[in-house]
Amino acid sequence: MKRNVLISFIVIFTYTIIYASNAFGAVACTLNDPDRDIKSIFPQSTGYKTTITSIKEKGGDKLAKEIEKSLGDKLDPIFEANDVPHTFYTVLKGKGIIGYVHGVNQKGMYGGMQIILAIDTKGKILKFYYQKMTSPDANKFKDEKWTSQFNGLTLADFYHHDAMKNEECSEDKIAKIKSPSDKNSKDFVHTLRGIKMNLILCDKFIFNK
Repeated sequence: MKRNVLISFIVIFTYTIIYASNAFGAVACTLNDPDRDIKSIFPQSTGYKTTITSIKEKGGDKLAKEIEKSLGDKLDPIFEANDVPHTFYTVLKGKGIIGYVHGVNQKGMYGGMQIILAIDTKGKILKFYYQKMTSPDANKFKDEKWTSQFNGLTLADFYHHDAMKNEECSEDKIAKIKSPSDKNSKDFVHTLRGIKMNLILCDKFIFNK
């Protein structure tokens, strides 16, 4: 009897959590400590501006479909929903803009990832790192020797990779990057999706393309 009561409680509690998450919406990825993190990425910066927006505000369902087409995948109904707020950091040196920082939530094999990108004013990756990653091989993925391989890449490289993924191509820069873990290589695929999603959002929200 007690066991049945316990099971019922667990089921009710689980549905309550799921309902609450859907009711209040998911929270997008933000920097843990913007002052510290931005200064670490851009030592020459003198400040930054924060802009919060959403797919809903920028174009709604039409924009969501454009993003899905560019991504080549469906948006997550909770963490990538139209009303999820996205926080963009515009990095300044004096009155000039020297770059941008933005993070996204991405599902992984063992839990959520938080993928942070710093890009220049033309959309080129200056730095990529995981603010959060749950994996037995998290240290391998977080190793700067591995993450630095993405430096210099742009959204165009990800489109090129998709177009050439079924054939060899010497210009496919992403194909040259290998998973740091054979056992958890699916997290490499999730990482590529997260970086591409991040770049697409920057392309749409920052550069208005």
